[in-house]
Amino acid sequence: MRSFLKTTKEGWATRLKQGLSRTRERMGRELTGLLGRHTRVDESLFEDLETVLITCDVGVPATEHLLKEVRNRARQRKLSEPDEVRLALKTALLELLQPLAVPLDVGIAKPFVIMVAGVNGSGKTTTIGKLARHFQDEGRSVMLAAGDTFRAAAREQLKIWGDRNNVPVISQESGDAAAVIFDAIQSSKARGVDVLIADTAGRLPTQLHLMEEIKKVKRVAQKGIAEAPHEVMLVVDANTGQNAVTQVRAFDDALGVTGIVLTKLDGTAKGGCIAAIARQNPIPIRYVGVGEQIDDLRVFDAEEFVNALFD
Repeated sequence: MRSFLKTTKEGWATRLKQGLSRTRERMGRELTGLLGRHTRVDESLFEDLETVLITCDVGVPATEHLLKEVRNRARQRKLSEPDEVRLALKTALLELLQPLAVPLDVGIAKPFVIMVAGVNGSGKTTTIGKLARHFQDEGRSVMLAAGDTFRAAAREQLKIWGDRNNVPVISQESGDAAAVIFDAIQSSKARGVDVLIADTAGRLPTQLHLMEEIKKVKRVAQKGIAEAPHEVMLVVDANTGQNAVTQVRAFDDALGVTGIVLTKLDGTAKGGCIAAIARQNPIPIRYVGVGEQIDDLRVFDAEEFVNALFD
C-alpha cells in the first residue's frame, strides 16, 4: 500500500495547488490589481501591499515582518518594477515558513505517543485516521486511544477508522480521558506497538475548565511513560483564519504544542493564516491537509506551499 508521503511530487504539487486555489485566487487577484495600479516601487505600493496581506489573513505582525523584508530587498537590490516586488514577497514568505518545515520523527521512542488536540470540527479524528494509515504504510504498528469521552460519536468515528485500518482502539463507555489514555499507554507497551495516537475532546481556548482537564491528561500520560506524550499535535482548521493564531497560542500555553496540522486548506481563502502562525507562534507545521482523501494530508514543505500560492 502506498503511503501518502510517496505520492509523486508532481501529483502532490498539482493537488496542493488545487487545494490552495481559493487562497491563491484571492491573493493573486489582489496582487495583480495592486501591481497593475503602480508603475514604480514607492511607498504607495507598499501601503497597498500591506492592505492586501491583511485582507488575506496574514495578520498584522506577519504583515509588518514581510513588508520590512520586501522593503529591504527593494532598497538593497534597487528594485524598480512592481513585478519584482511580487518575487521579493514570495522569497520573504518562503524564508518565514521554512523554519517550520520540520517532519515528525516517530522512530525516537517505542511506543511513540502522539496526543492530538484541537477544537471541535477542526478535523482531529479524520487526521488521526490518515496518520494511522501513513504510519502503517511505513511498516509501523499503530494503536488509537479514544480520549474524547465527551462525545460517543467521537468514539464511534475513531472505531470506524480503527476497523478500516485494522488498528486496535482503546476506549471506555464512560470515564475520563486521562484514564483511557493511561490504559492505552500500558497496552501499547505490553503489545510492543510503535505509535500510539491519542484523541482528546475538542474544546475552545476559552473553556478554562476543559483546558485544565487536558493538562491532566498530559500529566497522567507521563505516569505511563515519563517522556510522553512525545508529540503534542494541534489540529487547526484553516477556515478559522486569524482565530487559528489564538488557538495555537492557547493550546501551546496549556500543553506545550510541538507540532501543528493545518487542515481544510481546500475550503478556504484564509490560507494566509499560516504566515500569522509562523510569525507569532513558530511551532513546526508537521502536515497540511487539502481534501478528504487519504493522500490529501501531506508533510508540510514550505517551498511547495509557497510555489502553490504564487505560481
